Amino acid sequence: MRRIVLFLATNLAVLFMAGVVMAVLTGLGVIPPNAPYVALLVWCALFGFGGSIFSLAISKWMAKRATRARVIATPQNEIERRLLDTIRRQAQQAGIGMPEVAVFDSPDPNAFATGMFRNRALVAVSTGLLRLMNPEELDAVLGHEITHIANGDMVTLTLIQGVLNTFVLFVARIIASQFERGRVLIYLALQMLFGLVASMIVAAYSRRREFRADAGGARLQGAPAMVAALDRLRAAQNAPSQLPASLTAFGIRGGAMAQLFSTHPPLEERIARLQGR
Repeated sequence: MRRIVLFLATNLAVLFMAGVVMAVLTGLGVIPPNAPYVALLVWCALFGFGGSIFSLAISKWMAKRATRARVIATPQNEIERRLLDTIRRQAQQAGIGMPEVAVFDSPDPNAFATGMFRNRALVAVSTGLLRLMNPEELDAVLGHEITHIANGDMVTLTLIQGVLNTFVLFVARIIASQFERGRVLIYLALQMLFGLVASMIVAAYSRRREFRADAGGARLQGAPAMVAALDRLRAAQNAPSQLPASLTAFGIRGGAMAQLFSTHPPLEERIARLQGR
């Protein structure tokens, strides 16, 4: 879940900066104030896709910094040795290169996979997840993350985000140009508003990809283990979250409004899907 939250947060920040840069370039005359729609669309695509690709390119670095994850170069104990062995086996089964494996200190049971290239990705697990799950359940969660990498989910989300970023910049610019005063402020406000709507669309697509990753985890480790892992997470959901407020605001847990930004379907629905209900 964290990989998508970080990706969306970075995109919103980059999108805002892209809007500021476009406003500055317009003021300097580089981009004509009344540029033809085709030319404006090209400029918006340049910044929209550029920002999205940049977010993906720094995703591993940002995830490591945000979680203070420690990459396992040499296993320090049996747990870390087993993590490496399991991920190596699952990566071979999925037909991808061996990812970096990291552990981050957090009481929340969490895991994520990220990276620009499927053969040079990162899989990280929290200490809370290692304490919560038995070996079979943990292996299922790892299989889920490996499937995300094998399916190219981050690249697919990047392309979708790039398209949405382009239209956010384009539509905000067209609407703002209709006002005589305060065009820049209106443009930036509309850009942030439409950016939030774009984040909802990306989050909705992410929820669909979670079902495929669950199915992949079931193939790699067995459906009973995947169901047991999700059921274990469901039991732990009632515990107070220890995630930073900047992450919980995106709907990791929350009410109906937060669900619009949630990157994962309800655990009950995921379990039912695996059980064929």
